[in-house]
Amino acid sequence: MENEKSKLGWKLSSIALGSVLMIGAMAVEVIAKDWGKHQVDNRRSGYTYMTDETRAVQDDDFENPGMLWVENGESLWSTAGANGKSCASCHADPDKDMKGVSVSYPRYDKKLGKIITLEQMVNRELVEKMGDKAEKFDSKKMLSLMTFIGTKSRDMPVNVKIDGDANPFFEKGKAFYYERRGQLDMSCANCHEDNPGNMIRANTLSEGQINGFPTYRLKWQKPGSVHRRFKGCNKQVRAKPYKAGSDEYSNLELYVKWRGRGLPGETPAVRN
Repeated sequence: MENEKSKLGWKLSSIALGSVLMIGAMAVEVIAKDWGKHQVDNRRSGYTYMTDETRAVQDDDFENPGMLWVENGESLWSTAGANGKSCASCHADPDKDMKGVSVSYPRYDKKLGKIITLEQMVNRELVEKMGDKAEKFDSKKMLSLMTFIGTKSRDMPVNVKIDGDANPFFEKGKAFYYERRGQLDMSCANCHEDNPGNMIRANTLSEGQINGFPTYRLKWQKPGSVHRRFKGCNKQVRAKPYKAGSDEYSNLELYVKWRGRGLPGETPAVRN
C-alpha cells in the first residue's frame, strides 16, 4: 500500500511539475512575443492584452463597431451650426487638418491658463465658431466627432508636450496617478504598473494606456471618453469620482497620455 501511495505521489508530482513547466513555457512565449507597433520600449498598448478575437474586431473596419460613430462624425463635420458654419468651414480637408491632432492632446492652453482636452477644444469651436451649445464628453455628437478626428491620427505616435507651461499640470496629474484613494486605498499605479497581465475578476489588467480613446468597450456597447474611464476606475476603488472635464482628470489625462508616448493612435480601439 505504501509503495502504491509513493508511486501515486510521484505521478502527481510529475504532473504538477509538467504543468508548471508548461505554464512557464507559455509565459516565456508571451514575454518574447513581438507586438510590433503596439509596443514601444517597455510600453505596451492595451491591444496586446486583449484576446485574439477582440483584436480581430478592432483590426477590421467593417467589424469594428466604433466605426459607426466615425461615420456619424464624418457627417457632422459638414453639418452647419446655428450661425451657418460647420467644422468643414475652417477645416475643409480633415485628413490633412486633423492629422496628428488627437495624439498631441491634451495640451496647455494660454487662453485658459491650464490644460485643455480635445473635447474642450471641440466645444470651444462649437460655441465660438458655430454658435452651437457645448456638448458633454460622452454625448453621441461629441463621441462621433472625437472618433472621427481620432482616425486621422491612426498609427501616429502619441506625442504630448509636458515641458514649459504644461509641466506643473503634468506633475499634478502624476501625483494623482500615484495617490491612493477610496475605501480600497488604491492608486492607478497599483493596477496598471504593479499588475499588468494579471487577472482581476474575469478581466486581464493592462498598462492602462489611452492611445485608443475614444474606445469602444464591449461592456458599454458604445464608445466612451477617457474621463468616463477615469470615473469608472475611481468608483471601483470606492472613491468619489470627479466630473468629466475637471482639472483633476485633465491633468491626469496628460500624465497618462505621456505614459504611452510613442504608441500608435488606435481610435476607435476595441476593449473589453
